[in-house]
Amino acid sequence: MMEHGIPYRLNSLVQRLVAPNPGAMTGPGTNTYLVGTEEIAVIDPGPKIPAHIEAILEAGEGRIRWIICTHTHPDHSPAWQALAEATGAEVIGALPADDKFQDDTFEPTSELHHDDVLKTSEFSLRAVHTPGHVSNHYCFFLEEEQMLFAGDHIMNGSTVVIVPPSGNMKAYIESLQLLLQYPLKFIAPGHGDVLEDSAAVVEWLVNHRLKREAKVLAGLKSFDSATLDELVSVVYDDVDVSLHNMAKLSLEAHLIKLKTEKFVDYSGNSDSWQFL
Repeated sequence: MMEHGIPYRLNSLVQRLVAPNPGAMTGPGTNTYLVGTEEIAVIDPGPKIPAHIEAILEAGEGRIRWIICTHTHPDHSPAWQALAEATGAEVIGALPADDKFQDDTFEPTSELHHDDVLKTSEFSLRAVHTPGHVSNHYCFFLEEEQMLFAGDHIMNGSTVVIVPPSGNMKAYIESLQLLLQYPLKFIAPGHGDVLEDSAAVVEWLVNHRLKREAKVLAGLKSFDSATLDELVSVVYDDVDVSLHNMAKLSLEAHLIKLKTEKFVDYSGNSDSWQFL
């Protein structure tokens, strides 16, 4: 159930609120999670929409102690400031990445590191650094429920766009593989419903990216050289043309990875890519 403004209880520790920002890139809207009952951690407060902020405060009932952001894209973090001012909560997350799509207002209380643990009398929430979608992306593993709050690392209903220069396809695939080291049962994504059979989900995503990469190489082989505009229609021929501008971002991320691995090269003079 994905109703805006109405808390939905996923288990004894977790409630979900869906922000009223549905769209092509956000699905039903951004998921905000409230973890805990006595003291509450808000994960991904979402966009700065007054009705959503009020819904979070109402669901928190004066018990919000922490505000946690998986990353600083404008549909995930901007409500942090209003919530922090209203509650005095500690703000947890990584500073914005250096690209044009970030919430530059974000100011965490302290610097976040991989494997940091927020431990309360009710729960332990472990930070897992998962760069790829952007460099400052973290997932958070709720150990008691074996549930991963995945932000935009994993979404339900679509694959994640990788946005260079902060986004990195090599880092994204490695970050997915890292998750297989944790005893995951559930993935609570930033958009869409909870995913079960978590290991199978992660393995499918890794394979999907590697198959797309093979398609990039095969497509590039069919050209002497190709621009992103020429290549996207071949590599993403299974994706609606209206989404090709977004697909070009992930395509470029694949090409940058392949260039690092010396499978392809880039010519700045012609703004084109060549297979080596």
